Amino acid sequence: MADISLHYSSKAPLAGTYTAFANVLQLWRQRSHERTELAKLDSRSLRDLGLTESAARFEANKPFWRE
Repeated sequence: MADISLHYSSKAPLAGTYTAFANVLQLWRQRSHERTELAKLDSRSLRDLGLTESAARFEANKPFWRE
């Protein structure tokens, strides 16, 4: 019997899944780092960025998986 699916690879569907998962992990790490750095800023730096202390605290306290 002839194999008509010549270009099919059983690993192909997982390759995209791995890449997407790696991208999500990278994004989560970046958010965590940025929020940690935001929490370290003083009120003067926050004013320079146009942020209030409460807005910065709200953003810094978000879990890394939330946008």
